[in-house]
Amino acid sequence: MPHEGSGHEASSSTGHGTGALALAAIGVVYGDIGTSPIYALREAIHATGNPDRLTDAEVLGVLSIIVWSLTLIVAIKYALIVLRADNRGEGGTLSLMALARQNAGRLSPAVMLLGMAGAGLFLGDALITPAISVLSAVEGLEVATPVLALYVLPITLVILIALFAVQKKGTASVAMVFGPITAIWFIVLGGLGLWHISAAPQVLAALNPAYAAAFLFSHSHVAFAVIGAAFLAVTGAEAIYADLGHFGRKPIVLAWFGLVFPALLLNYFGQGAFILTHEGATGQPLFQMVPAWAVVPLVILATVATVIASQAVITGTFSMASQAIQLGLLPRFAVFHTSDTQSGQIFMPQINALLLIGVVILVLEFGSSSALAGAYGISVTGEMVVTALLLLVVMRNVWKWPLVAALVIIIPFLVLDMTFLAANSLKFLDGGWVSVAVATMAMVIMMTWRKGSRLLFRKTRKTEVPLSLLTDSLAAKPPTLVPGTAVFLTSDPDSAPTALMHSLKHYKVLHESNAILTVVTDDQPHVKDADRVEFERINNLFSKVTLHFGYMERPNVPKGLALCRKAVWKFDIMTTSFFLSRRTLKGSRQSAMPHWQDRLYITLARNASDATAYFQIPSGRVVEIGTQVVI
Repeated sequence: MPHEGSGHEASSSTGHGTGALALAAIGVVYGDIGTSPIYALREAIHATGNPDRLTDAEVLGVLSIIVWSLTLIVAIKYALIVLRADNRGEGGTLSLMALARQNAGRLSPAVMLLGMAGAGLFLGDALITPAISVLSAVEGLEVATPVLALYVLPITLVILIALFAVQKKGTASVAMVFGPITAIWFIVLGGLGLWHISAAPQVLAALNPAYAAAFLFSHSHVAFAVIGAAFLAVTGAEAIYADLGHFGRKPIVLAWFGLVFPALLLNYFGQGAFILTHEGATGQPLFQMVPAWAVVPLVILATVATVIASQAVITGTFSMASQAIQLGLLPRFAVFHTSDTQSGQIFMPQINALLLIGVVILVLEFGSSSALAGAYGISVTGEMVVTALLLLVVMRNVWKWPLVAALVIIIPFLVLDMTFLAANSLKFLDGGWVSVAVATMAMVIMMTWRKGSRLLFRKTRKTEVPLSLLTDSLAAKPPTLVPGTAVFLTSDPDSAPTALMHSLKHYKVLHESNAILTVVTDDQPHVKDADRVEFERINNLFSKVTLHFGYMERPNVPKGLALCRKAVWKFDIMTTSFFLSRRTLKGSRQSAMPHWQDRLYITLARNASDATAYFQIPSGRVVEIGTQVVI
């Protein structure tokens, strides 16, 4: 599942060795794809419609589809090509969108729409990953003894609820063991596979893609169903790109080719060998291929691995939501840092609660990992298509590649992604609608917030006084001046802030020093301190300050203003008051948006975190002035 920049580890720029970062990446980047062997081959075999009476050639055909899906999509497309499309070191759908927008020109709205679609599809899939991963691992208990089947759902729910409950405490203290534990999981997967391959080495014939082609041609009636199920083996591939900023390209590629890819191939071949030598063993091949005494230990290890994979997805969801807020796609949700040393470790209570509710509903509604497999895949394939299209824009407009060269690279992968999307679309009525519905709702929310914010900006600007007119007037005939500094936050640096107008109207005084402050999010992940501040002296009473932050940063206004000390303006937090206007929104019959969208925008605005907390301004230094706006 996509991990849009999940923040378990420090950035690759912290000087850690490539090997240490590769080990850390195994736990965060590859946790999701590493749990796919629990159910991927099983579901692909079941999709044939005749799982207990397959010929050796049919088993090899299904296995070959999985092997070549992993090779083409993960090893070649993501590890070797997509990882090169970084936005100043950062990866993920929103980073790629921000990069593509830099020179998009007339395509900018389409690129923004693609970015919103990718973020929505990510969220749709993020709901399913914890549910199917943990549920599939706990189901291994049924192999140990069928009596435990009754306890699978309760155990799964307890694990998931506990996982979401501990998010507010942060995971920095346990994140350091994620990599080693997941590495052990991959070594066990590879070892089990090697053991069974030695008993049936003929399974290696599946390396020949002719087996995949022969199966698809001779089983055209189930070909799409099998392709859709085989795609489960590559879910989690997007994490390779999404977590680029935390580990860097070299450690991620080293971890993939050094351990993850060989271990996955060995295990899938091992499961295939087990099925070839044990007729009808297609219920839970991963757990059936170990001795009876090893089933429970393997279930425990698998459960821990799936919890780690789920944790990476949850943290990645927080990171994606934080980026979306900075890029103006979502309202300001509450963000809490859970680590003093790792900036990526954040907790968003509203997002956490929504994820928990969604995951619990999915587990109770579908009841088994096989049933959930029907809901899995559409979002991931959709996001892969979005990635390919955005990459095409970057190649053409940012890297300045010739159109033909860009198309030669992208079209084969786009055809492959579209094939998988079409195959997964067959699951729509079996549960695929869930991720599509969640993705659609997320897109509607983002489009509503963006459109409503633009309309509100235009409406308020019509009634506001030009800043230059007000500052010239006050400089010529100043009111009573009081000691100290006043900072007025505004999103429109050319108009007089509402808080300033109301302050003059009610208090009839002005501070000796006044700053009109605008906070801007740039289309890059991080902004250097040297580029953080733009300062302009308007006159003796007023200055204009613009603070720039990257979309991966959380704005800290006091720290940003402290950089002004190097300029001519001496900022002192203890003698400064921050004036903010708090808007109360009301709907209007003449709104440019439909009534339902008006109501949705107003609801989102009411539930947004207040600017004081979001910009990390000390609450004791803030004066809020309320205004009412009809939209």
